[in-house]
Amino acid sequence: MLAARETIAGRVHRTPTLTSASLAREAGVPVHLKAELFQRTGSFKPRGVLNKLGSLSPDEKARGVIGISAGNHAQALAYAATLEGVDALVVMWQGASEAKLEATRSYGATVDLEASDPAGAFDRLHELMDETGRTLVHPFDDPLVIAGQGTVGLELTEDAPEADVVVVPVGGGGLVSGIVTAVDARVVAVEPEGSGALHEALSAGEPVDVTPHSVADGLNAPFAGANAVAICTGRVELVLVSEAEIEAGFRFLYGRAKLACEPAGAAGVAALLAGKVPIEGSKGVAIVVSGGNVAAETAVAILAGR
Repeated sequence: MLAARETIAGRVHRTPTLTSASLAREAGVPVHLKAELFQRTGSFKPRGVLNKLGSLSPDEKARGVIGISAGNHAQALAYAATLEGVDALVVMWQGASEAKLEATRSYGATVDLEASDPAGAFDRLHELMDETGRTLVHPFDDPLVIAGQGTVGLELTEDAPEADVVVVPVGGGGLVSGIVTAVDARVVAVEPEGSGALHEALSAGEPVDVTPHSVADGLNAPFAGANAVAICTGRVELVLVSEAEIEAGFRFLYGRAKLACEPAGAAGVAALLAGKVPIEGSKGVAIVVSGGNVAAETAVAILAGR
């Protein structure tokens, strides 16, 4: 984790850790918001990508990299690869956020949209890896990516040392795996009810394919990574939140904290507001808020209560 922080130093923001008096009154303990939506490209993802790219040989860089993502990892890979002078190909799928798709292209990556859904996109990914010889930069199931994401946890331990509960929204499990390794605190992993890949994996003891569906598209992973299952087993507390609770968290962050996050970034606050985060005896809570890439029509619909 410390080596990852050194590798990515100077190329990512040290994002602010804000306090929320409103949430503190709700919870009865100090509440800190790790505003990772202010990270480059709008999410924590560049941390892991840059750490992975830093490990590549000159030959691997010359052959280019490939990734798969609904949007935030796609943008991070496109941004970081351009920064490193490496060609990037990103597999997305039909129905992915147009805003995230356009941003990925604008950062310099080529996008493949042959797949119709996340499961098909992984099949397409392996097909293109065989065809091109590119190095995979996995969105969540890679030890170097996980170590990069864990630098979020290192910053939290320094900026909110009294927080003994850390709340982390979860998709494929890369961020929560890095954070649980980096912090000496209880870690609460929050997933949408319709997108519980880590919940299912920890119940089964191994990754399980799911069909994710949530307004929090950044958390719609079709499975949790094997590394996440190994790291998180017995080390995280699991919480599921409803779509209505995610939308309530989104409206709270927009209206009270002035944080224009995407629905995925609101999942942790949603769990706290819904009374689903166990805080009895806690001295403080820290919640990761990531990312900031919400489509305008999605934001308008949620804020209007539609």
